[in-house]
Amino acid sequence: MSLLNRLNDDMKQAMKSKEKDKLTVIRMLKAALQNEAIKLGKQELSEDIELTVLSREVKQRKDSLQEFENAGREDLVKKIQTELTYVEIYMPKQLSEDELSEIVQETISEVGATSKADMGKVMGAIMPKVKGKADGALVNKLVHQHLS
Repeated sequence: MSLLNRLNDDMKQAMKSKEKDKLTVIRMLKAALQNEAIKLGKQELSEDIELTVLSREVKQRKDSLQEFENAGREDLVKKIQTELTYVEIYMPKQLSEDELSEIVQETISEVGATSKADMGKVMGAIMPKVKGKADGALVNKLVHQHLS
């Protein structure tokens, strides 16, 4: 089942059960996916592009969450946390730090990286492997640690 079909089914369910917050988030996700399809001039998006759009939505909400926490806006923090919970339902299972660390070590060996100067090479090779399954900042931190 494609993500758009799943969102449509969940949207119907949210309408029936009167889950206003969930319905709002699903509509935002659908709009983001449809906008991406229009931008790319495609009827249907590949799974990879759908994952990219979802990852972008998660990142935007995490950035907003950080900003609202710094500004002391608890009302908005709760709203964004709720949105983030609903968006993450559609994301693939996230890798644990141990699993991610193992992938980082394998990738460093594959590309033959030896120092921090090879960081870009390692990041370029690892990000496609963990796309949507790990936060880029955490990947960056682990690669940095392993190359130190």
